[in-house]
Formats: sequence, C-alpha cells, structure tokens
Amino acid sequence: MEVGAWIQVLILGIVQGIAEFLPISSSGHLVILNALLGGEANSAEENLAMNVALHLGTLASILFVYRHELPAMLRNRRLLLAVVLATIPVVVVGLTLKQTFEVAFSTPAVAASGLLVTACFLFLCEWLERDRDQNDMASPTLRQALAIGLFQALALVPGISRSGSTIAGAVMVGVPRELAAKFSFLIAIPAIGGATVLHLRDAFKASSQTEMDPLLLVGAVVSCLVGILALEGLLKIVRKKRLRWFAFYCLLASGATWLWLTGRG
Repeated sequence: MEVGAWIQVLILGIVQGIAEFLPISSSGHLVILNALLGGEANSAEENLAMNVALHLGTLASILFVYRHELPAMLRNRRLLLAVVLATIPVVVVGLTLKQTFEVAFSTPAVAASGLLVTACFLFLCEWLERDRDQNDMASPTLRQALAIGLFQALALVPGISRSGSTIAGAVMVGVPRELAAKFSFLIAIPAIGGATVLHLRDAFKASSQTEMDPLLLVGAVVSCLVGILALEGLLKIVRKKRLRWFAFYCLLASGATWLWLTGRG
C-alpha cells in the first residue's frame, strides 16, 4: 500500500472523529475531503467500506463517553420510548431513499448546500432558545422526540449535521440544551448502528476485494479516539451556548467549497 493511502486514512479518521460530534457534518466533510484528496479515483465500494469503518469508530466513542450513564438510561422506559420514536423517521427515510442518498453522498455540491442548512439551524437554535432548568426534564416528551427524529432524518443529506440538526431541533421544541445534547448522542447509537449494519455486507465485499482491511482498522481507531475528545468538548460548548461558532464555520466551509467547485469547473 502507498504511503499516501495511509495519510489519507489518517486525515479521514481525524475529520470523521471531529465532524461526527461537532455540529459541522461529518458526511459533508468526508464528501468534500474525498474529492479534494482525489477520492473520486476510488470505487464507490471502497468509499462505502471506509465510511462504514469510520462510523463504527465514532459509534464506539459514544459508547465509551456514556459508558457510566447508559445503564441508567436503558432502565428509563420513557426515555427508551422517546429514542424509538426519534429513530423511526430516519429508518423510514433511509430505507426508502437509500439509493438516492448514496448518489448524493459522492456530490460535493450537495454537501456544500447542506452546510448552509446546518448554519441556519444553528443560528435559529441560539435565536429561539429559552433558558430552562436542566432538571425540569428527564427526557423529551414523545411529541418532542418525534420532532427531533424528523430533524435527524434531514441529516441523511450530506452537509446537514446530525448532531447540529438534532440539538437545534430539540432546543427549538423546548428541550433544555444539555438534555438536547445528551438525547442527540443517545439516538445516534441506533442511527449510526443501523446505517452501519445496512451497508456492512457491501463494505465487507469491498474490503475483501481491495485489501483495505488494515486501512479500515486504522480509520476506525483514529475516528474513535478523536471522536471521544470531540464529543466531550462539544458537551462543554453546548453548556456555554456557543453553537453559533459552528454556524459561522459552516458558512465559511460552504463558501470555500463552492469557490473550489466553481474554479474546478
């Protein structure tokens, strides 16, 4: 394997670990970064296999950060029902429009547009937020959970951040921001896990044909370690109400991508 391939995987793992949890869209960044690094030369199967490995890494980072809280969460029946309701929209949309999203996943223009949507969500979140006592709610209401699930379904589009849209959506419907962040990452477990299982067979097929196994492992480990740091950092940022920082970043990233696409075309 070429040294360049290892460097590319390290970069992708770092970007995935950061962008999966910070509200700047990991899928959008991976699409754009893949194009910048010449990923268009890779087959769709190779890109899919790497994407699955990177998401497995970030899924592991969620389980690690919440390892002490998950047992108590799993015993909260109301919270579990809220998680189920919030997961239904992304399952329905993901299974119905699977092929459409796979095509969109390789399009930098779609990712750049999605980043603009993420910026709008984050600005609206801070504009509409009302201070609430974190102890007022142990879990979102069922109606709130379903609304948050609809925001999560939108994040299937590259560039629309899953964490950004669900945290913003939760705050918009009246969920305290710390609970909004916790619930966002809790519903990420079935969302990321389900998407991984859905693509796992194709991913294994790709890795067996292209001898990518060592690269996939490195990508997963790097995204996991970086993801742990990013997740813990975001929780602190949410408490300080600084999500607008990421809104400005998304605007800049989208603008830079459009300039690059225009110059390349």
